[in-house]
Amino acid sequence: MLSALKNSYEFLVTKRPLAVLVVIGLLTLLAAMGLPRFKIDASADSLTLEADKSLDYFREIAERYASGDFLVVTYRYKDGDLFSDESLEALGRLRDELAGVDGVSSVQSILDVPLLYSPKLSLTDITDEIRTLSQSDTDRDLARQEFLSSPIYRELILSPDGQTTALLANLTLDSRGIELVRERDALRRKRNSEGLSPEEAARLEEVSAVYLEHRTVQEQEAHQRVDTVRAILAGYDDDAELFLGGVTMITADMISFIKSDLLVFGLGILAFIILTLLLIFRQPRWVLLPLLTCVTTAVMILGLLSWLDWRMTVISANFVALLLIITLAITIHLAVRYREYIAQNPDWSRETLVLQTVRFMAKPCLYTALTTIVAFVSLVVSGIRPVIDFGWMMTMGVTLALVLSFLIIPSFLMILPKRQGKVSEDNSHAFTLRFSSFAERHKFVVLGVSLIAAVVSVVGMSQLKVENRFIDYFDDSTEIYQGMLVIDRRLGGTVTLDIILDKPEEEAVAFEGEEDPFAVEAEDDPFALEEDPFAASEEDPFGSEEAAPQQSYWFTVAGLATLEQLHDYLEEQPEIGKVQSLATLYKVARDLKGGQLNDFELAVANTSLPPEIRGVLVDPYLSAEHNQARITLRVMETDPNLRRGELIERIYDYAHNEMGIAPENIHQTGLLVLYNNMLQSLFKSQILTLGAVFVGILLMFLVLFRSLSIAIIALVPNMLAACVVLGGMGLAGIPLDMMTITIAAITVGIGVDHAIHYLYRFRAEFAKDGDYLATMHRSHATIGRAMFYTAITIIAGFSILALSKFVPSIYFGLLTALAMSAALLGSLTLLPLLLVMVKPLGAGSVDSGEIDIPEGAAKA
Repeated sequence: MLSALKNSYEFLVTKRPLAVLVVIGLLTLLAAMGLPRFKIDASADSLTLEADKSLDYFREIAERYASGDFLVVTYRYKDGDLFSDESLEALGRLRDELAGVDGVSSVQSILDVPLLYSPKLSLTDITDEIRTLSQSDTDRDLARQEFLSSPIYRELILSPDGQTTALLANLTLDSRGIELVRERDALRRKRNSEGLSPEEAARLEEVSAVYLEHRTVQEQEAHQRVDTVRAILAGYDDDAELFLGGVTMITADMISFIKSDLLVFGLGILAFIILTLLLIFRQPRWVLLPLLTCVTTAVMILGLLSWLDWRMTVISANFVALLLIITLAITIHLAVRYREYIAQNPDWSRETLVLQTVRFMAKPCLYTALTTIVAFVSLVVSGIRPVIDFGWMMTMGVTLALVLSFLIIPSFLMILPKRQGKVSEDNSHAFTLRFSSFAERHKFVVLGVSLIAAVVSVVGMSQLKVENRFIDYFDDSTEIYQGMLVIDRRLGGTVTLDIILDKPEEEAVAFEGEEDPFAVEAEDDPFALEEDPFAASEEDPFGSEEAAPQQSYWFTVAGLATLEQLHDYLEEQPEIGKVQSLATLYKVARDLKGGQLNDFELAVANTSLPPEIRGVLVDPYLSAEHNQARITLRVMETDPNLRRGELIERIYDYAHNEMGIAPENIHQTGLLVLYNNMLQSLFKSQILTLGAVFVGILLMFLVLFRSLSIAIIALVPNMLAACVVLGGMGLAGIPLDMMTITIAAITVGIGVDHAIHYLYRFRAEFAKDGDYLATMHRSHATIGRAMFYTAITIIAGFSILALSKFVPSIYFGLLTALAMSAALLGSLTLLPLLLVMVKPLGAGSVDSGEIDIPEGAAKA
């Protein structure tokens, strides 16, 4: 089978090269036709764990409390006081324009929210018309003071200096999307735990397709909405300092970042490829052939992903740059080997040169590609959806790069005329020989430095952390960073956290069972059989269910006291900004009455609150149907002491141990919980991915070299390189994130390519005389050059990622470049030194069995 495949391949590239290139060209054209379908995904799905149950609960609570997405606009008047006529007039116009944007359900601002202290009202006055700042007779000084000190608005709608306010544009809740994604995720969980029936499997496929289409439409509308809002804000630049914030805006900007990174990285890498090839080979064909192979690979894989509707995320934005670098490395190895053959055997025919090149390079390139694939496949165990997608994309891309490199370059070499005369001189081997000389003369220095690096790396890895600030993902020049900074420092925090309290079981019994002291049997009630003249009727809308809110345990003195205790504790935490709950209404009601309220007064208040008050102080924090209360808070993302996991546990600990709330009756949800779950999974993901890649590559080395000692020797320099970069991150205080957890696996996967090529060539050279030292120097002078070329291109190529505006991409590029530098240094010093010291090939000549030289030809 393998022999037939080998013969078919050699026949195609040597006898039918034009046909091969035509087929590749047609496939590339077909793939390119799919590029307009290419999509980018920056939704919550792309930034969360694959099987996070908290995500489903988050969606359930969002739907229950109708807490959809929103946009925040910060407004700071430039030419005077925020509460001046001109400022409020401009603010009103801005509010009205935002309210007219498609998809915006309502806009809240200082102009519209109900005022209860301007002047101070009594409980009976609340049922009358509510005063707002937009009314001409409202005392603005009193309103300003209320916004600054009222429990309702403090740290919410006005900055402490009284000059920056926020407009909250509430977006229409996507109930259809929540319904679809919850059904999809429920089926996925069942599939993973117990399996699906054929009908359920078909439903999962159907609902996944419907949801994907629905989300695509929603994302397009959201992006257009953000553009519309930005166009509106641009009209007020002369009047006010404005910033736009919110998850929708961040998503839209992240998509722009991904597009920008794809363009910048792609063009930057292509320019770098051209420059590198010109410097290395100084021949047009060795610039054009690798360049053509790289571009064809990128277009074909992007087209394939487009046709499959497989979307790019912020993590896989590096995909194109990384694939171009890996493809270039393969082509450089082919080019260097071909040029060695033609320099040593100028009388060989084109067919002989091509066949000997592909025969010699097929196995090492195959194994280097496989080890790289193993590295990327290992990312699948991370459990983080964008990392998983990135792993599969790179697996497909590397496979395609290997196939196209061994088709395009040999086929073109069969068509192009064989170059006559001397091949351009390349003295780079003189540089690589310095490494072998250093390893020979200073072996204790090499071993000592390696040992010190290993120890320091272990110390550094022990200091690795996952806590990082989302705001630090963005350059401080971006609107995302500036907007989050303003909201965080002036308007009560950015990242949301919800605490959900269910009714205690003992209260449920008291309200529902026979222990209720107010429960009376019907036959014992003398008025039970008579018609209630005050009951609701069609003519009495105030008796309807809508006008008479359901009573809840949380609207009693006992329930509100519990909420208030937890509410006050949360406000005391330094990382927490604005806290809102029913306790806010309770505080205000007590203040307006001038004393405590009893259950009867609370019940009356619950039924008599006007819609303006209920919409602000009750509905977002109470689900009477589920007898459930909700406390919402915002966390200060810029707080340097923020530890999300510790904060979540601290809240649970206080609720359980200090307040006696049963664990099953309190839940935490929100973006902070989802983000923390992802961060906390990073350590486990790092161990799993790194462990998977080491085991996979070790097994491949055993198959390739059939020697445990050689396999371990090959892994040591790359293990050290991975440890160096992880230890360096720990010592430098750089936290793990969704991108940096991939560095170690990628470093090993790509770094072992050097080891494979070096060991493969070392065995072939060792077969000549059985001299380890001489073999080391010859290997450095030959394959060492290709290793040097490819490593430099990889290092410089990854460094181009520093041009990104997404900080994790910058870290990813620079840290991977550092890791690849360490891998190259280890492969040129530590690896050959270990071979010389351990002598895994024995003391005599070993038959390499790798080179098939035609009779009469000079041996390469």
